[in-house]
Amino acid sequence: MKRFGLIVLVILLSMGVPLFADTSVLLDFATLTPDTDFGENEATVVDFSEQAGTGFSEEERNAMKTSLSIENWEVELASSSRTVDNMRRSMTKAVMVNEDAAKYGGQSVMGIRVYFPEEPFNSWALISPPFEIPAFMRKTVMQPDGTLVEDESDLRGSKFDGYGVVKNIGVLKSISVNMYGSNYPNGFALILKDQNNIEQQVFMSYLEFDGWRELTWNNPNYITEVRNREINRYPLYPHAETMRKLVGMVFYKDSTQDGGDFIAYIKDITVTYDKASVETQRDISEEEIWGILNEREQSRRTAEFSKLGTMQVLRYLESKKMHQDSEQQ
Repeated sequence: MKRFGLIVLVILLSMGVPLFADTSVLLDFATLTPDTDFGENEATVVDFSEQAGTGFSEEERNAMKTSLSIENWEVELASSSRTVDNMRRSMTKAVMVNEDAAKYGGQSVMGIRVYFPEEPFNSWALISPPFEIPAFMRKTVMQPDGTLVEDESDLRGSKFDGYGVVKNIGVLKSISVNMYGSNYPNGFALILKDQNNIEQQVFMSYLEFDGWRELTWNNPNYITEVRNREINRYPLYPHAETMRKLVGMVFYKDSTQDGGDFIAYIKDITVTYDKASVETQRDISEEEIWGILNEREQSRRTAEFSKLGTMQVLRYLESKKMHQDSEQQ
């Protein structure tokens, strides 16, 4: 049996077939709908109250929860375009596809509205999650009172796997995005980050099409012939814990294009890649012993969560001060 497996391996190598290529969903926006009593997405909810200090009431601390729920995503405009009116008109929404639609009927997608300046100059809009997606955070279990308890059995920190994070990535082969276009001429790009905090912007395509289309970027430096690849042996833990995570999505407006409203819809993002290692299950739970991966993220995560937790409270307090119509009271 071993001899037969070796023969198959030799044949695949001689044919130049990549042995370890895989395709994974980086993010499916249909999974980011609110499903809790307080309007957040349970699978991706994060509690920032521990980083916000003690000078807040219990009600305020309960408001320090957010998630990757679609309507929490931020729209940031270029500094030259960041007027109050443009920002007010730019937003994300969870949009339900018609039940009788030929594709994705009855599913939720991310709807994006950007109001670009009408003046003839270049601009861009960055669509980003409400917080930088942690790559190695442990899963959490929500209690009846709304508190979150870490799953101690999740030693590899997989809370956001498939929710903006894909792990064990070697070389990217391609990236695909399913989008619904409306003949806008704007450009579209993704921003990804790896385990070394190196960002990569991938330009996908222009959006001059109507209806659903799968936009695909193929890595021009991807080597399909195994015999032409440079073969190296690298240390495993913690170096083998490679990953890519979504930082944001960018829409570009050229100075020759009309400004005003821009609308687009995104269903999902998938990545095709070579695995960094064939088998990541090992006899020793090294992350449980050394905690190197969690330590790498901890200081940055703590600072970010403290800032975001305070911002959540300030937004909550500001909403309390705002005028409300009698129907809303």
